[in-house]
Amino acid sequence: MSRILLLITLIVLFSSCTDDKSIQFSLKKDGGIFLAQPVSFDLTKAEVAQIDIKKPMVLFQEKEGKSVEIPFQIDEEENRIWFVPTDDTQNYRLQNGSPSAKSDGGISEQKQGGSLQLNFQNKPAVSYRYEMTYPPEGVDSIFKKSGYIHPIITPKGDTLTRIQPDDHYHHYGLWGPWTHTQVDGERVDFWNLGDGMGTVLFKEFKDTQSGDIFSSFTAAQEHIDLKTKTEPQVAMNEALEVKLWTLNRPDRYMFDYTTRFNSPLENGILFEAYRYGGGIGLRFNERWKADNCSVLTSEGNDRLTADGTNAKWCIVSGTSSDGKGTNGILFMSHPTNRKHPEPMRIWPIDANGGRGDMFFEFCPIRHEEWKIEPNKDYELNYRMVVFDGTLNAEEAEAYWQSFAKQNQVELINK
Repeated sequence: MSRILLLITLIVLFSSCTDDKSIQFSLKKDGGIFLAQPVSFDLTKAEVAQIDIKKPMVLFQEKEGKSVEIPFQIDEEENRIWFVPTDDTQNYRLQNGSPSAKSDGGISEQKQGGSLQLNFQNKPAVSYRYEMTYPPEGVDSIFKKSGYIHPIITPKGDTLTRIQPDDHYHHYGLWGPWTHTQVDGERVDFWNLGDGMGTVLFKEFKDTQSGDIFSSFTAAQEHIDLKTKTEPQVAMNEALEVKLWTLNRPDRYMFDYTTRFNSPLENGILFEAYRYGGGIGLRFNERWKADNCSVLTSEGNDRLTADGTNAKWCIVSGTSSDGKGTNGILFMSHPTNRKHPEPMRIWPIDANGGRGDMFFEFCPIRHEEWKIEPNKDYELNYRMVVFDGTLNAEEAEAYWQSFAKQNQVELINK
């Protein structure tokens, strides 16, 4: 399949001996279609050109003999700038100056009613629940939970996620507890809250950022073993980073879901091979049934054949709430993830007594157990594109190629 990879090739036109102290670079197309999505530039290259990265900087697009200022955002943690190209034939120039260009993506973050909202086009798009959510009246409070993502809302306003359905009160939008685990030889289940063995809860926010290109947060979560000791113990510590990106188009946005975790337990923890657990799981909205939603994976599987197979990416889409169109999510697994291309759990078309409700999960332990050693860091990376309308296989592959080869961009810049 054709693909595109934006490779930043550094072309130093103005070196440290010049007066204006600017640096110019170009984007190269590596075949396939072009899709507007974030690319980065390493600021250590700017420092070599004697640009003072502590002072305000301005980024220009050089095209057809004209310089047009474009918005960008500094990622201080990674020491790079991020921007979204509008095509694949442009040159860029970075220098010190007073920036004035602003994105129209309406990217921001705010706390509202116990949730941290990442906004797109000045409206909530992805919300992280940090306060406790209790189950409906009459349902055992053992199903209470914090530390999950809901709602995920399309640009046109359709909610795609669902929490506490009466068939699975432990389902919470987009979340990733591990299911069948062993702590010192004893079964602990962090997913099925009704069993009272374990849970995953929000602890604190470590960081939030917001700018023209992305907004993000990092939340500390605790995986709490309720069973094996006389008192609850933390079996795993997790740092969940979620970063929402503008794609310079009104009908799509993108967000990254990165989970880093370790176990403080003396003997670590074992994730048993099972069809559910870890990775990312998403319970879709109640509107989607067997006859109005679909699946397409990178390997060409559909709703009838995808469950239990492996994939780089998977498109899940269905009828919009007004019945006049479609929307959905493209899920992507990073090549560094365990067992990539990653196994999936996708409910069969006759799930839930024949209704065919939609559930999707990238499940890295579906076919093989995973031993988590004590005090060793582990990481899983996922990316999702939320869209109104349609998103085809060629576009999905292009998005995945950019996600997968991001590190190669950095190497070429050196």
